[in-house]
Amino acid sequence: MIRVGVGGWTYEPWKNNFYPPGLSAAKELGFASRALRTIEVNGTFYSTFKPPTFRKWADETPDDFVFALKANRFAVNRKVLGSAGESIERFLASGVEELGPKLGPILWQLAGTKKFDAEDIDSFLALLPAKLGKLRLRHALEARHESFRTPAFVALAKKHKVAIVYADDDKFPAFADLTADFVYARLQDTAAKYTNGYAPKALEKWARVAKAWAKGEAPADLQYADAPLSDGKPRDVFVYMIAGAKEKNPAAAMALQGKVG
Repeated sequence: MIRVGVGGWTYEPWKNNFYPPGLSAAKELGFASRALRTIEVNGTFYSTFKPPTFRKWADETPDDFVFALKANRFAVNRKVLGSAGESIERFLASGVEELGPKLGPILWQLAGTKKFDAEDIDSFLALLPAKLGKLRLRHALEARHESFRTPAFVALAKKHKVAIVYADDDKFPAFADLTADFVYARLQDTAAKYTNGYAPKALEKWARVAKAWAKGEAPADLQYADAPLSDGKPRDVFVYMIAGAKEKNPAAAMALQGKVG
């Protein structure tokens, strides 16, 4: 299954080009979750939410909708990631279980200054639990330093069944290696000059890439930390339109979703 979405749902310019005129802020999530198939929640990176909030989000969204959660910064913005156990537990215990089946991947975004340290990354990934109560957890790690461009990083991600985030961002390196049973991509290059955020050819490219990922293929025109390796194993694919010309991200997400089905 391929799901395309955006980051968050509260953004003032969306009132002019995504949300219907007069729609109250209280109804924005309900509208967005019916126009899109998934949303990445970035607020969980900066703040700690409580169970009633997660329960409310679940109640306001359709049965087939999925949230991705950006893990709290206290778990990832640290010199030694292997010491993050308490912060990881605190984040997971904050109420995310209330999302139930609507809980999608959890994004662990590393600081851009964090360099690859095999022992530390191994220790950190070992701290990420496979389950939360009865819920199966899926973890995605976003490395943002060029030192992660090594087969050792790919091997560790595969060992712990963690997806390596593909981030299409000029500021940080991109890694498209397939390491888990799902793919997590963050596309960050929408432009205001395009009606749908991307040129038609660019949307065609990302549609082709998303379909390839879903079939377990490693497109040759992407960047990798190790040699591209297709395994033919079907995968769920999560693609988020993040940053760039943010006012265009909902249109870009809907356009791409339309192309991938």
